[in-house]
Amino acid sequence: MVRLWHEQKKPNFFIMENQFKFFIVDDDVFCSRFYEQNLRNHSFTDVTCFSNGIDCLNNLHLNPDIIFLDHNMEELTGFEVLKKIKRVNPNIYVVMVSAQDNIKTAVDALKYGAFDYVIKDQQVNDNMLKIVSKITKVKEALTQNSNIIKRIFSLF
Repeated sequence: MVRLWHEQKKPNFFIMENQFKFFIVDDDVFCSRFYEQNLRNHSFTDVTCFSNGIDCLNNLHLNPDIIFLDHNMEELTGFEVLKKIKRVNPNIYVVMVSAQDNIKTAVDALKYGAFDYVIKDQQVNDNMLKIVSKITKVKEALTQNSNIIKRIFSLF
C-alpha cells in the first residue's frame, strides 16, 4: 500500500516524557532556521535561535537542555562560548556544529566539554536528531542510576 506524504507517520523514537529546551546559536540565519524547522518537524516546540554567542550567554537563565553551537562565529568563537556555558552550567548538553571536517577541531570541542561534534553537511539534520536520541538515552540512564543510588542510601 502506498501512503501519501501527509499520511505517513513520523518516527516516534523522539517521543519522551519531557520536552527538551533547545538553543541554536549560529551567525548564519539560514542555518539557524533550517535546524529550528527540522526540530519543529519532529515535534520539538521549545526552540530559541540566537545569532551570536553573547545573546546565548545572556539567556542561559532560561535553562536550555541542549545547545547546538556554531564553531565559527564573530565576536566570540564557538569555543569561547562553549567554555563559558560549561562554567555557568556544566549539565547543559552542548553540541558543536561546524563546517570544518577537522579532527583537531572536533577533539578540542570535546576537550572543552561539548557532548558531540556535528559537521555541516547533507546529513546535519539527521545527525542532530541522532544526537538528541543519544542525549535522551544518557538522561534516562542517569535517572535510573540516581534512583538506584537513592535506594541504596535509604538502606542505611
